Amino acid sequence: MADINNVFDISGRAMAAQLVRLNTIASNLANAGNLASSEDEAYRSLKPVFETKYADEVRKNGIATAQAVDIVETNRLPEKLYLPDHPSADDNGFVYSAAVNIEEEYVEMMEASRQYQNNVEVITTLRTLMMRTISMGK
Repeated sequence: MADINNVFDISGRAMAAQLVRLNTIASNLANAGNLASSEDEAYRSLKPVFETKYADEVRKNGIATAQAVDIVETNRLPEKLYLPDHPSADDNGFVYSAAVNIEEEYVEMMEASRQYQNNVEVITTLRTLMMRTISMGK
């Protein structure tokens, strides 16, 4: 992967991966209270799949980063609730709630936002150091 050349590329890709993670979390939280009339129709939480991407000359320079390559549904089963008066209830009076653990999603959200912020700090620090180096040469 020839386009991974420096710290800016590494942090940029890592930030993009965390943004995908934050978007899937937002989707999960937005659908957390949904009810469906069957288990198959119930919303299942989404999770991104990450992959390590290496630079072409990784043996020489050790440059690698993470990238989101896919988004998959979890295997968590929706909760079956007995609500016979609900308009979406099946013939037996059951509805199926979205298979989303809200607490888990909040923890994921905090972790992803911290990792995103860490990469922002890397870029900010690097930019500041580069500007100081330039001003030293004047």
